[in-house]
Amino acid sequence: MSATAPHRVVVVGGGFGGLPATRVLGSAGLDVTLIDRRNHHLFQPLLYQVATGILSPGEIAPVLRHLLRRYKNVRVILSDVTGFDLEARVVHTATIPGEGCDYPYDSLIVAAGAGQSYFGHDEYALIAPGMKTIDDAMELRRRVYGALEIAETRTDPDQQRFFMTFVIVGGGPTGVELAGQIRELTARSLTRDFRTIDPSSVRVVLMDGGKEPLANFGDRLSERAAHELEKMGVELRMGERVVGVDALGVDTEGTDGQKGRVECGTTIWAAGVQASPLAGMLAEATGAPTDRAGRVAVLPDLTLPGHPEVFAVGDMVTIDDLPGVCEVAMQGGLHAANTIKRRLKGRTGVPFKYRDLGSAAAIGRFKAIVSVRGLRLSGFPGWVVWLFVHVAFLNGFGHRLMALWRWSRSMLGHARPERVFSVGHTGGDLSLPDDVKAQVMPKPFPILESDLGLIDHLGRHDAPPDPAGHDAV
Repeated sequence: MSATAPHRVVVVGGGFGGLPATRVLGSAGLDVTLIDRRNHHLFQPLLYQVATGILSPGEIAPVLRHLLRRYKNVRVILSDVTGFDLEARVVHTATIPGEGCDYPYDSLIVAAGAGQSYFGHDEYALIAPGMKTIDDAMELRRRVYGALEIAETRTDPDQQRFFMTFVIVGGGPTGVELAGQIRELTARSLTRDFRTIDPSSVRVVLMDGGKEPLANFGDRLSERAAHELEKMGVELRMGERVVGVDALGVDTEGTDGQKGRVECGTTIWAAGVQASPLAGMLAEATGAPTDRAGRVAVLPDLTLPGHPEVFAVGDMVTIDDLPGVCEVAMQGGLHAANTIKRRLKGRTGVPFKYRDLGSAAAIGRFKAIVSVRGLRLSGFPGWVVWLFVHVAFLNGFGHRLMALWRWSRSMLGHARPERVFSVGHTGGDLSLPDDVKAQVMPKPFPILESDLGLIDHLGRHDAPPDPAGHDAV
């Protein structure tokens, strides 16, 4: 590279790993290209509040192009990454069907995140959706509110109970927060909205193969979380693995081998993650191993073997048994960006060192569990810490102000202002296995996908072929 040419950095993924890295490198004046398959940065920890009607999608998903508008040396590209040529230092992408674009780099940061894992049972996905994207949250909103609407039309008590039973698989933060919010939604916000059913009688069942919910928070806080959930009316089924999912319920197996079944109208999957397929591509190209979740093993400085110019960060990597949380991704992205800056100044890089900032999970109204550097909080003190942490991590003053306003309306009052849902399957950008996604996801370019050569007629004087097969008039 010539002495005058700017150092080119390609960042793949605009999430908690890629966005901070892009900002640091953009401030340093480098030539940065951010590529993401979505046009927004998503604050995943608050997706459950979109699903249950507290927040709107836009309040937790600011547009990347707008967030980076002040960095004139940063390009934002909406595209799918289809592969890497690490020897030629090129990223391959596809936006329009049949048309690809290549982006050369001097340094590469891949922060592609992770999706939902069904532990080898992808057939569960259509019945039990997860929650990784905005469209996932909107689909869950459709199912939660839609189940209550169907129950309202039933006169058979058994059918009413069926549609008013929700099973959540997974006792981590996502499952616990969803369980608490569904109970609060039905017990506080919807009590006067229906005439045939009593929403407060909704049954929420939280299942997990472990001994207690929020196991990573420690025994004392886990016990406190279990107590608060049960007090809110959540039915805890700990020590039970889900071994079957169908349209009428879930089959379970206890630690003692005892079989069971829960019939329910809605099943939500909040257990397990699978690394982005890009992790496997990088592993294959570099010889780096992957773990059971498909995460690629990186070197201590977050680079890949034989390619010190390639960094992988966030949920798609495994290093030192670190958890897949946003703080790890953020610190990893900042480390990669700062390492690039150090190298350009002629200094050597340093190993990545994670600083544990703690964990927090909101159980319900004014109740949260927080573990921060030996400090264990629950109830209202924990909720205050949770509030400040989440406000601090939201992007943009306007989004923070709106979130505070929405939280005050729902927690001091009973409001759930975001209750609009589609009566048809949401489809769209769902975190489903590829074969399941093909069944429900509409095509982004239905005309171009039906005729891959159509785009070639741009700029010509001859009329393009009619994709519907009709004669030109």
